[in-house]
Amino acid sequence: MTDRNDTISREKFIDELMRYKKGSVSRRHFLGVTGLGLATGVLGSALPGLRGAAWAQSGIGDRVVLASWPNYHDPANFEAFKAATGAAVDMSVFGSNEEMLAKLQAGGSGWDVFVPTNYTISTYVAEDLIEPLDLARIPNYDLASFDPRFAEPGTVDGKVYAVSRNWGTTGYAVNTAQTGGKKLTSWKEFWDITMAEFSGRTMVHDYQLTTIGNALKYFGYSFNSVDPKELADAEKLLLDVKPHLFAISSDYQPSMRSGDAWMTMCWTGDAKQLHRDMPEIEYVLGSEGGELWSDFLAIPKGAPHLDAAYALINFLLDPAVNVKEVLFHGYPVADKRVDALLPPEILNDPIMYPAAELLTPLEFGAAVTLTDPGRAELMARFKSA
Repeated sequence: MTDRNDTISREKFIDELMRYKKGSVSRRHFLGVTGLGLATGVLGSALPGLRGAAWAQSGIGDRVVLASWPNYHDPANFEAFKAATGAAVDMSVFGSNEEMLAKLQAGGSGWDVFVPTNYTISTYVAEDLIEPLDLARIPNYDLASFDPRFAEPGTVDGKVYAVSRNWGTTGYAVNTAQTGGKKLTSWKEFWDITMAEFSGRTMVHDYQLTTIGNALKYFGYSFNSVDPKELADAEKLLLDVKPHLFAISSDYQPSMRSGDAWMTMCWTGDAKQLHRDMPEIEYVLGSEGGELWSDFLAIPKGAPHLDAAYALINFLLDPAVNVKEVLFHGYPVADKRVDALLPPEILNDPIMYPAAELLTPLEFGAAVTLTDPGRAELMARFKSA
């Protein structure tokens, strides 16, 4: 008999628990790493009542699978949803829209609800990967309450395929304790300091839209460019920068918090969370421009738990629930009903609601970037270099 020691330390367990609660890892990963998966299976078989009486009463099943971004949901809301319906929310975490598209194209994702970004929805419709929504099953969705800039991409050819969740920006977070008092303001400075004082300390997204887009801004090109010459300039920059990077990852909070990384491409809510806990980490929107985006809640074709999918979307759009999401993750919403519930210090927060002059040069992502072979091949060469 082989003597094995598969126990996990208390510190490792707590670290994995916090990553799971923030959505940085999947439920399957958490259960597997901590050893709780086996225990849950044994207890569930021996004591089926643990699955909850509410499951039998609600009629929507005992689970709903949500594919979303890291650090993007308040776990307390998922617990409240389970208490109300008996359906547990299983998280599947992804780091880019390309990853999400590939998963759905391959079929059998097992997802019930997913969180696509504005520029991708027309592609999902064209490839018949997404369900048109039955709004009668989402009574908490009130179109008149939403800012059209952030809600309209969910409607294609007169049909609503996705409902607005959040909006935000893509900039970068920098630990100002490491800059020697220098204040960074541009994407040119981001890339230049990465190859100098911050060598080995910078992270970029594992996501071609933002990594290539923000490299294009170094030269003053459009964030969405697919021009071969402009992409060639961006590729040269990225290949020059590659040896100086700490990592290519869209899950950058752990490394910024530990101090292993000093700077990273960053989305609004992550910047808010980091700055809240570590005030020395500041958020920068590059003066040259960058990305303005909106995310949505949608149902993929063939969702295995359709009733639970509609129930979860409706639950998350309840303003009383949605305001808790905003306070937890730090991403603004386009729903004026939620804004009415937020305290003034949130509505006046410059990370969440940047000044107009900082928003003006930003661009929404363009659909062509999602499937452009030139950008896809560039990103592949960059990652493999």
